[in-house]
Amino acid sequence: MKLRLTFSALTSALLLAGSIQAAQANSDPHTIVFGVAPGPYGDMVKEAIAPSLKEKGYKVVVREFSDYVQPNMALANGSIDANLFQHTLYFNKFKEDKGLKLTKLISVPTAGMGLYSHKITSLDQLKKGDIITLSNDPTNLARGLRFLASLGLVTIKPNIDPTKASERDIAENPKGLVFKPLEAAQLPRTLDSVTGALVNGNFAIAAGLKLSSALEQEHLDDNLKNIIAVRSDDADKPFAKDIVAVVKSPAYRAVIDDPKNNFISFQKPDWMAAAAQTQQQ
Repeated sequence: MKLRLTFSALTSALLLAGSIQAAQANSDPHTIVFGVAPGPYGDMVKEAIAPSLKEKGYKVVVREFSDYVQPNMALANGSIDANLFQHTLYFNKFKEDKGLKLTKLISVPTAGMGLYSHKITSLDQLKKGDIITLSNDPTNLARGLRFLASLGLVTIKPNIDPTKASERDIAENPKGLVFKPLEAAQLPRTLDSVTGALVNGNFAIAAGLKLSSALEQEHLDDNLKNIIAVRSDDADKPFAKDIVAVVKSPAYRAVIDDPKNNFISFQKPDWMAAAAQTQQQ
């Protein structure tokens, strides 16, 4: 019995020491842990943001999550210091629904949603009963429906807020398509079994799809451009201000505009386009 108690006490002590060490690591003002979802935004942090932050004396760690929920929860509980994976509409709804104190720092160039298919080469080939998969989280489901509406494939009921629409709010579906909402990360895998899928840019790139291979690509307004977010208590701290300074720097833009990188085809946020226009004048 004494041996068991001693072993148990030792185990508890080691776990406590590990927890303290992790807490100290997360509180290190010279280490920035970025949370990302699968896709190109981890590369954006590593290639376009981290080098300049390292020059400022920071150690940058990238932690990848498998979905769109964990990065915000991890940010709120202090497991990470910033995240880059979501657009403003999703961010605002998520933090409101969960009661999280998170703050947007800055928007970044973003890969748009595309309608991909392995079975057809144009929208004219769509026929009654064809299945289209799309994201099932409320924000991106509504976004997908707005995209379909812009393509003339559906109309949304006039009394419905289009930013909150679901498949139940489709008023007209002239081609008789079948819409199947699924988890966003799973959508590329459905392309071998369905006619088409609306895939967010990050998951398309993660699955090896070229943005240019989409049958159609959405035009992103600024609310659909991805952002870097931090805890609200950290928004005015030096590391947060340094992140913004790096994203606004010529070094960052040079990586984004490099033809060898995927980022060259991303849609730039309004502030970045305005800055480029100012430089040309």
